[in-house]
Amino acid sequence: MRKLLVLFVLFGVLSTVGALDLLAQAETAEAGSIFQVLKEKFIEGDWRFMSIVLVCLILGLAFCIERIITLNIATTNTDKLINRIDERLADGDLEGAKEVAKSTPGPTASILYEGLRNAPNGPEAVEKAIVSYGSVQMGLLEKGLVWISLFIAIAPMLGFMGTVIGMIGAFDKIEAVGDISPSIVAGGIKVALLTTVFGLVVAIILQVFYNYIVSKIDGIVNKMEDASIGLVDVMARNGVWK
Repeated sequence: MRKLLVLFVLFGVLSTVGALDLLAQAETAEAGSIFQVLKEKFIEGDWRFMSIVLVCLILGLAFCIERIITLNIATTNTDKLINRIDERLADGDLEGAKEVAKSTPGPTASILYEGLRNAPNGPEAVEKAIVSYGSVQMGLLEKGLVWISLFIAIAPMLGFMGTVIGMIGAFDKIEAVGDISPSIVAGGIKVALLTTVFGLVVAIILQVFYNYIVSKIDGIVNKMEDASIGLVDVMARNGVWK
């Protein structure tokens, strides 16, 4: 029990020293040197878990970039779109209004098109079509988020697994040598620290992108709801239902 307590005290001391050493290197190094330090620390860690964590980062960033590009394309100027539809309906041109919505990219325009397509069936049919197709568009907007969440959860878990394996290696060395000197256990503890740090860094990076994507989706959904309400008002004002 005493040896176990000494080992964990040693682990805490080495953790602090390692963190201070990394900070000192980061503060004194230039941009290229910082990259070199990161590469060296990556190599010094257990390559099995470091490689998997790196794969999580690459795949997670790929999904994030895909979502960001898709959501930026899906962003529509809803006020301008509603005004164009209003102009067509004011002239009694329902087909022209449908063509305006159909030719405009983005989920908001698709929902408005479904509402206009069901206009002859009455306001209840329009509202039902908007709600139903809105659910479909919501699913498309959130496509891929589950994978980003998965990588956010897996990356630190892999880091912690590296920590456990590093500690097991340290205990194995203690058992084989019968001593708990720093030179014996430092290697295993270093691997444990590095895998944990890289796993947490990956999770933090992906979490920032995830929150940005969620906020982007919320903004698009709010515009979709406002445009849907505006469409019903425009159709009623222009006497689509008589």
